[in-house]
Amino acid sequence: EGCDKFCTFCVVPYTRGAEFSRPVKDVEQEARRLVAGGAREITLLGQNVNAYHGTSDRHEISLAGLLRRLAEIDGLTRLRYTTSHPRDLSADLIAAHGDVPALMPHLHLPVQSGSDRILKAMNRQHSADEYRRRIEKLRGARPDIALSSDFIVGFPGETEAEFEETLALAREIGFAQAYSFKYSPRPGTPA
Repeated sequence: EGCDKFCTFCVVPYTRGAEFSRPVKDVEQEARRLVAGGAREITLLGQNVNAYHGTSDRHEISLAGLLRRLAEIDGLTRLRYTTSHPRDLSADLIAAHGDVPALMPHLHLPVQSGSDRILKAMNRQHSADEYRRRIEKLRGARPDIALSSDFIVGFPGETEAEFEETLALAREIGFAQAYSFKYSPRPGTPA
């Protein structure tokens, strides 16, 4: 729950507070109950789920570690997670996409814009090239992965050329799905 990123267009850090993660034990117990009740697929959900940092036996467990543990539950055949932030797409999570058969070949990884100037104005904390490199590594681990993203168009000050950079990035990545939004002001946000 929560988010520590403070993207300039988003109210989540103000309404949901700082990021916090449920204990590993609680998530595992809930997953086991769901599978015992007939569930075959589980989706881990959070405002920024790939920032997960649960604890187990006084050790910190990342989202990749949690996914690996859940994949060991007999009867659980599919795992998904959403929504993610590009900054938190770690090497161990990328590796999990190649190593954990139950982890479905899909990732929703919102880039928001293909323009570095707009990304900076959004406080996204990644550049378009950093995003491209993460996708390249991800596809190296899981070549058949389908990617989806969020895009905000008409961000304050965005030029036609910057919008074209976003379109170019979208074409280059080849997203399977996109959620595109016209910028709308949110009270209390810097944008």
